[in-house]
Amino acid sequence: MSRILHHHASPTRQALIRASAGTAAALLALAVTACGSSSSTSSTAVLGSATQQACTAVSDVLSDGPDPDADPTGYAEAQVLPLRQLTISDPALHSAVLSLAAAYEKFSTSTKSTRAAAATAVTKAEDEVNKICPQAAS
Repeated sequence: MSRILHHHASPTRQALIRASAGTAAALLALAVTACGSSSSTSSTAVLGSATQQACTAVSDVLSDGPDPDADPTGYAEAQVLPLRQLTISDPALHSAVLSLAAAYEKFSTSTKSTRAAAATAVTKAEDEVNKICPQAAS
């Protein structure tokens, strides 16, 4: 379900979980690079590491701001600029993050009559980000 609609852990706990996941992914990428016998394996690990770093950056941005349960509109509005300012080399992830920023912007400016459609767009955009960065936008 959408980050706007559900918030299960405190921001501090979420940050600790993300930091642990980021560290584990970095160690895994390092192990794959060290064990790889060809340059293509090493390139894949480096690309994976860059994408993982971008995923961590996305998660970090989304863990900041107002509580999504207490202030869904303020939360959505607070995410737009930081998401757009991220430097992401993975084209698919970059596109998904920009779509999420646009969906948050639409949600934050929606009216009562357009709120449901805007919330659906946010959920869809979050799902696209989560396909590349599992749980980043959850």
